[in-house]
Amino acid sequence: MASSAEVARIAGQPVRWRNRRLLFEAKGQRGWLGSHAALPVVDRIEGDRYRVYVSSRDRDNRSQIGYFEVDLADPSRIVRVSDAPVLTYGALGAFDDAGVTSACLITHASRKYLYYSGWSLGVSVPFYFYVGLAVSDDGGESFQRVSPAPILERASVDPYLTASPWVLVEEGVWHMWYVSGTGWKREASGVQHHYHIKYACSSDGVDWRRDGTVCIDYASAAEYAMSRPTVVRTGEVYRMWFAARGAAYRLAYAESTDRLHWRRDDARAGLEVSRSGWDCEMVAYPCVIHHGGAYHMFYNGNDYGRSGVGYAILEE
Repeated sequence: MASSAEVARIAGQPVRWRNRRLLFEAKGQRGWLGSHAALPVVDRIEGDRYRVYVSSRDRDNRSQIGYFEVDLADPSRIVRVSDAPVLTYGALGAFDDAGVTSACLITHASRKYLYYSGWSLGVSVPFYFYVGLAVSDDGGESFQRVSPAPILERASVDPYLTASPWVLVEEGVWHMWYVSGTGWKREASGVQHHYHIKYACSSDGVDWRRDGTVCIDYASAAEYAMSRPTVVRTGEVYRMWFAARGAAYRLAYAESTDRLHWRRDDARAGLEVSRSGWDCEMVAYPCVIHHGGAYHMFYNGNDYGRSGVGYAILEE
């Protein structure tokens, strides 16, 4: 564990992401890659080779999850693209019949746990989504749902929606940070969703306990949505990158030493929108990993992933 001096050093460091580039776009390379490559989730295969799970939409705007593989020794080279999705939308009438979007991947006891958001369409509001779970025993080539129902359904502490979890397993306890809806508001442009980030815990990754603990709340009245968080532990410090939305998604950042109480400091997020190009309008859905002595971030730019998956390295 890091000393208090080390914690202070980390907290005080500037954050600068470098080698920023567009990594992958959905261009119809496979049948499941209609449009968008959203919400990247990264899993190490071996050495410098990583599998990046993404959500892509079909002609009916339904998302499915598949992957591409990249060698971080040469990120410009895409090694492989899955022929078919590893998880498709659910049965008619299920909580995920309008699409599934990737959130987090955990490998535990040789089994892979894919946490995802399942979408269904609404009437009084445009959509609903809830946290689902699928598992793989073949190295992530295919996944099977643990239940046709969500694992994080509506509850008294989450009466509207749940989505986009990030999970860490430490000393037998599963920790989750997830998006939770706080309500809908009627605006001139239509009905607008509002959601922030809460915490839950589990002993097995399937059944979760939650008491309404809010980890990241709205920073201002203009802010109304937060995207899938990614959490990395550095010594005693937990570092969270996510994106928060007012006019458009921007990268945000927070730190904690107890997993529950977070100090938000967006000035240290380290990545603004570009002056032009594929990520000049928004930055969203970051996924941060530690590899080769550096942090690597996979993220989306304009139009919620329609413009592709980007990549950057953290310089501290």
